[in-house]
Amino acid sequence: MRGILGYSAYVPYYRLDRTEVTAALGTGGGRGTRSVAGYDEDATSMSVEASRGLLKSLGGAEKLTPNAVYFSSATPPYLDKTNATVIHAALNLPKHVFAGDVMGSARSVNAALRSALDSSKPTLVVASDVRSGRPGSSDEAALGDAAIAWMIGDDNDAPVIAEWIGGASSTAEFLDRWRQPEWNYSRVWEERFGEHAYLPLVTDAATAALKECNLEPSDIDHVIVAGMHARALRGAARAAGVADRPIADDLTTVIGNTGTPHAGLVLSSVLDKAGPGETIMVVHLADGCDVGFYRTTDAITSYEPAATVASQLEQHAMVDYNKFLTWRGFLDREPPRRPDPEPPYGPPAYRNESWKYGFVGSKDRSTGAVHLPPMRVSVKGGAVDEMDPIPMADVQAKVVTFTIDRLAYSLSPPTIAVVIDFDGGGRFQCQLTNADPDKVKIGDRVEMTFRRILTANGIHNYFWKARPVS
Repeated sequence: MRGILGYSAYVPYYRLDRTEVTAALGTGGGRGTRSVAGYDEDATSMSVEASRGLLKSLGGAEKLTPNAVYFSSATPPYLDKTNATVIHAALNLPKHVFAGDVMGSARSVNAALRSALDSSKPTLVVASDVRSGRPGSSDEAALGDAAIAWMIGDDNDAPVIAEWIGGASSTAEFLDRWRQPEWNYSRVWEERFGEHAYLPLVTDAATAALKECNLEPSDIDHVIVAGMHARALRGAARAAGVADRPIADDLTTVIGNTGTPHAGLVLSSVLDKAGPGETIMVVHLADGCDVGFYRTTDAITSYEPAATVASQLEQHAMVDYNKFLTWRGFLDREPPRRPDPEPPYGPPAYRNESWKYGFVGSKDRSTGAVHLPPMRVSVKGGAVDEMDPIPMADVQAKVVTFTIDRLAYSLSPPTIAVVIDFDGGGRFQCQLTNADPDKVKIGDRVEMTFRRILTANGIHNYFWKARPVS
C-alpha cells in the first residue's frame, strides 16, 4: 500500500479584509479575507514551517527520514538556485537526502506528487505560493498565501493514512494564465475561453480516473475541486459527473486561492475530519486536469496533525491595505534612516549551515550547558571542544526581556528584539514576529520559526525568529 503517511498545512498568521481594497481604490476587493504571508515570509520559509509540522506529527526526522525532498512553487524565491536545499538544511536532514525543485506553474505540484507516488522510497513533497495581483485587480483580493507538506511512502515506512487508489490526467496547450520571470503578478486570458477549454478536459480526466480505479460517483465521499480559473471551477464538478456528491469547502472566502498548494490545503482540511474508509476525489485544473483518488485507512484515527487547518484559520491578525502593499513591494515607502543592510556571505553561511539553517547549538557534555550559537569553549567550567550538537528549533522558550526598536531597518517597523531562555537551558537574542508590540511581556511563551530576515543584493538571508506560542 502506498499513499500519504502524513501531512501538514501552514497558513500565515495575517489576513487582509478585502473591503479595504475597495475602500482605498474604489475597485477590486469583495467580501471575506485572504491570507497574507508576513514581510519576513516567502514560499521557502512557509514550506519549512509546513514540513516541520509534518515531521513533528510523524515523530521527527530521526523516526522517518525522507529519501528525497521535492519543492513545488509558481513563486519561488530563487531562480538558477535550488530552493529545496534551504528546506533540506532547515530540517537538518542528512546529506544523502536528495533535494530538488519542481516549479514554474500550479501544475508542478502534480508532477512532484506523481514522482513521489511512483517511487518506492519515502518522499517529502512540499508546495507553497505567495500570490500577488496588480493593485485593484481581482487576483489581488482573490488569491492567498499558504504551504502544504506531504510524506508519501509505503506502509512498511509508517502507517498509510490515505491510500493512493489511482487517477488520470488530460492535458492541452492553451493560454490561460502566464507570468514572465521578472513580473510580480500574472496575466489572465478572457474567462469564457478558459471555461470552454477546461471543462472538456475535466470530463476526460474524471471519466478515465473513475474507470482506472473501478469507482462509481456514488462511491465518493468527498470531492475537492481546485485550480486558478474561477469560472471553470464552478462547473468542474458537473463536468466530472460528481455534482451530487459532497463538495469540500475550498476555503477561498477566508484565505483566498493559494495556487500551487491549494488542492493539498483543502485535502488537509478534509483529512483533519475524515474517518476510516472514506474515498476522496481531487480534481485539479491547471493547464489541463488531473484527477486522483485517495481512501483513508484505519490509521487516520490515530494521526494528529501539528495544527489543523481550522485551528490556523481561527488564529490570525488583520493587516491593513497600506502595509500589505508595502510588504508586496507595490508601495515604496521611505525606509528608516539607517544604512542599507548588507547581504549575507556565502562561505560563512556554508561553514555554519547546521546553525544558520538547522538552528543546532552545542551542549557541554560535563555540565549540560547549552550554547546558542554553538561554542567551542563552555560558559560553565571552561571545557574546550567537549560539546555535542543539540537541535533547538523545536524547543520552546520564554521571554526574559525585550525592547521595541522603531529605528531598525525593517519593512514592518517596529521590530521587537527579545532575549529568550529555552526549556532545558540556553539563552538567545533574536527578533519576535507575529506579535503585537503593545502586548509583549516578560514571561511570554515562544517557539522558533524559520523566516527571511532580509534580502540584499538579490540574496535572501534566512534565519530563525521567535513567535508567540499559539
